[in-house]
Amino acid sequence: FFPRKMDSAFQKELTCFICLKYLTDPVTIGCGHSFCQACVCLSWEEAKIPARCPICRNTSEQTEFRTNTLLKNLVSLARQASLCQFLSSEEQMCGTHKETKKMFCEESKNLLCLLCSNSQEHEAHSHCSIECAVEEYREKLIKEMRSLWKNIQKNQRNLNEESKITNLWRYYVCLLSEIISSEYQKLHPILLEEEKQHLEGLKNEGKKILQQLKKSEATMVQKGRHLREMYEELMNMCHKSDVELLQDLGDILTRSESVQLDMPQPVNPALSARPITGLIDRFRQFRVEISFRYEISSQNIMVFDDVRSLRLRRDLQEVPFPSRRSQYFAAWGDQAFTSGKHYWEIDVDDSWDWAVGVCKDTWLRKNGSLVESENVFLLLCVKDVNRYNLLTTSPVFPQYIEKPLGRVGVYIDFDSRSMSFVNVAKSSLIWRYPACSFNYPLRPFFCTGHT
Repeated sequence: FFPRKMDSAFQKELTCFICLKYLTDPVTIGCGHSFCQACVCLSWEEAKIPARCPICRNTSEQTEFRTNTLLKNLVSLARQASLCQFLSSEEQMCGTHKETKKMFCEESKNLLCLLCSNSQEHEAHSHCSIECAVEEYREKLIKEMRSLWKNIQKNQRNLNEESKITNLWRYYVCLLSEIISSEYQKLHPILLEEEKQHLEGLKNEGKKILQQLKKSEATMVQKGRHLREMYEELMNMCHKSDVELLQDLGDILTRSESVQLDMPQPVNPALSARPITGLIDRFRQFRVEISFRYEISSQNIMVFDDVRSLRLRRDLQEVPFPSRRSQYFAAWGDQAFTSGKHYWEIDVDDSWDWAVGVCKDTWLRKNGSLVESENVFLLLCVKDVNRYNLLTTSPVFPQYIEKPLGRVGVYIDFDSRSMSFVNVAKSSLIWRYPACSFNYPLRPFFCTGHT
């Protein structure tokens, strides 16, 4: 129990240095200082990396917070003592019955004495003790804030990703157009009109998707603003005194739930796989049969989890990517190529996690991360929640094009030291590496995985 007039030093220990109010959902950071979780989250989000303690200025890379239960209980007792002292004051007594107000009416949002709560005016209403009502609503507010903060962070991550894609989009469409145009130059001149239509269709589709990306980005910015405004309103409500909280609560919880509906989702853009007449026939002139003899089940080739981690890498302020172990089937071709032109096809069916391509022959004995290696040329399809990501390695580069189903073709040309990936079913080019991309023996590689 606390005395009516609390010791000022003790009260200071239960006060947040940032908002100067009683600690709400208190968390203790690495240096030992404690703050309201909402206050430190907002403060660190706007701060430079690494974040610093507002009191001692020690740096911290902490991203996850746990409620300090002991502090929370002490603050609850302190609030109860303050509330009891406030309600016992003469000006807060019931004017009619001269009794201490102990009850809260859910319907009228009024504080009542026991006799008033049983009166004809209020007897049909729901009542509970003021202490219980405050505790219940403050916990509801805190729970709502946690949910809201998760959505704020998720929306910001989506916005960051959408902004990156938007900035990259024109370059990607332009680069793909140049690659496709270059491929047409190797085919019959009769395809000049097809090339023109192909590139025009690619340009128009690129513009349409760019508009979708910009619209999505604007929607996320607006949603983020609404979510943050709601979060600050909830935080301010939590910082109010117990009596003010009960009387000012209104429909804030309902509005908070409403603002979290219809969260904008990323566009996940993908250009159509447009056929190139004669493309597959030209490559199949150099077709070879590949035997995969070096087959292994490996936990060490973290190709899919590495890419997922790379794609979802977050700032230090955000929750780190949770690594997951996957089961993998990896296989290397029994023959390494050193010269000439070679083409083969790999059936990937409609699976989500797969990688096809080639790796440097000596890489076999290194057994490292495929994603970080500069000696692997792969087309990867990586599952991310309910969507897929296509990427190529060396360097890691996103491919915003329709996911191939069935077979993927791999073409190596040692004369130009370049290679290509093709969507066999659509007879379309997915990607082609520039000339002089390699100057060493290459061995076919194939990997699939599931989580």
